[in-house]
Amino acid sequence: MIHFATYLAPNIYDTYAYIARYVGEKTGQPTMLSVGQSFDQIADGQADVAFMCGLPYATMAESPACPFELLAAPVLYGERYRQRPIYFSDVIVRKASPYTSFDDLRGCTWAYNQRESHSGWNVVVYSLLEHGKTPDFFGQLIASGSHQRSLALLLAGQADATAIDSQVLDVFLAQNPAAAAALRTIDMLGPSSVPPVVIAKTVDQSLKCDIQQALLTMHEDLHAASALRCGAIERFVQVCDEDYQDIRKMRDLALSKKG
Repeated sequence: MIHFATYLAPNIYDTYAYIARYVGEKTGQPTMLSVGQSFDQIADGQADVAFMCGLPYATMAESPACPFELLAAPVLYGERYRQRPIYFSDVIVRKASPYTSFDDLRGCTWAYNQRESHSGWNVVVYSLLEHGKTPDFFGQLIASGSHQRSLALLLAGQADATAIDSQVLDVFLAQNPAAAAALRTIDMLGPSSVPPVVIAKTVDQSLKCDIQQALLTMHEDLHAASALRCGAIERFVQVCDEDYQDIRKMRDLALSKKG
């Protein structure tokens, strides 16, 4: 049994469930996907493969005791991704709001998912600091707990603006035309290295290669390519740890200015 875990937004769960099943078919192994509760699950052998945010990957991979390694990363569907494993943090507001850029948001009510998120917090703080500002630039901060909750707060008028993982937002807008008509993107922060797929170091090397090969070639299968497109994914590619230095740079600047 290959145990997959996703630590990403629930609106792309179905896509990752399909990926897990596809890998199982190609490797001849039964698979299951669960929602990850802690990264300890990888160290404890409860998860073999994980879809995770780039910030915890970049931080945990710095330790020699890190229980996982990179397997692949998605290239997202859309011209702005330039056929590279990158993504953005889209700054969005309600369509009727007066805001036209990130710099306009002084004093606004800002919703963010959690401080462990790169797209929801790390790149936002980095972008503020680059312009000589701090999170105090916003009038009020609301910790929503998830990108979906941030979107709900925004649509309900309880927040003025938020930053959303562009893959999550692309899928959300495609699935919710009414919400798409009510929202407007006023800035794109990034690009940043996209959330990767990691695999436990304890997985057999031969199986590891088989799983990776299944991911890297699944876009060549027309049915699989269609399923990937539902999650805004065009294909998977190989990546290396050095690719995530951009996230570490942003994290380090944000931490150096903390307080």
